[in-house]
Amino acid sequence: MISFALQALGSTYQETLDWARFAESRGLAAFAIPDHYLRRADDRPEPAHDALVFMAGLARDTSSIELVLLVSPVTWRHPAVLAKSYASLDELSGGRVKLGVGTGWMEREHELFGFPFPGRSERFEMLEEALQYLRSAFSDPPVDFEGKHYSFRAFDMQPRPPLRMVVGGTGTKRTPELAGRYCDEFNAYPSPGPEFAAKVDRARQAATAGGRDPAALLISSSGALTSADTEEEYRAALEKRAARFDVTVEELEASMRRRNSPRGTWDQVREVFAGLAAAGMQRFYIQIADDDHATVDRALERLRG
Repeated sequence: MISFALQALGSTYQETLDWARFAESRGLAAFAIPDHYLRRADDRPEPAHDALVFMAGLARDTSSIELVLLVSPVTWRHPAVLAKSYASLDELSGGRVKLGVGTGWMEREHELFGFPFPGRSERFEMLEEALQYLRSAFSDPPVDFEGKHYSFRAFDMQPRPPLRMVVGGTGTKRTPELAGRYCDEFNAYPSPGPEFAAKVDRARQAATAGGRDPAALLISSSGALTSADTEEEYRAALEKRAARFDVTVEELEASMRRRNSPRGTWDQVREVFAGLAAAGMQRFYIQIADDDHATVDRALERLRG
């Protein structure tokens, strides 16, 4: 059975907190925020804040829901910064935070802020070393780690709470392998059932090879949810979302089709979710774009009913 969560980042902290408290009040599995210095991969002046700072506020202003960072790029967050930030957030939240780490993908934000943006293979090297660094630092006792990009000298780092991590992305090989080897959750974007199942299988095989319990690896996915009771209402919702992202309806539909995003009437959406669940998905983060509480409440009612 699929559990549902929300992923949202408002234009202000209050908007983000509003969605987090909404998710908490509806009994959702988790609330997640992305980590970007731009809201979109262009130069439009939309507000973007530091996700770790917002997460600290959420840790104090919510009480029970799991808080997930989906995901922080290693291209501008050194694993030492992630380690100390995570330990601090764990204390602020009472152990409710899960740290998401990824390669980074939005080249434009790197260009504008002056961050290096290495090639894909090097970013994956950095990601694996960051995961090894974090596992070394949070081991009991900590152990030395020496890599090409990062190094850690074993010492009794405090605080050192249990480390919970998630790796997410669209990759079909390295991403699931790294998630299975080092993490507690693998977040993969929706894709056709056989492709999604292959990612899940690769992640669980990596967990087994690393001496970890493959059944303990949470398999999740995330994406926008575009649906309605009738085909006519769905087309209207699709047009609204296309306008929000300044693309044509045809371009949006093509993108959703490639990703196997849940879309269409509710019967069609439930069919997509059934296929993803059969392929191994256990949690789905509904990404909030131009939605309001009533829209999400209606979606949850349809999905849970």
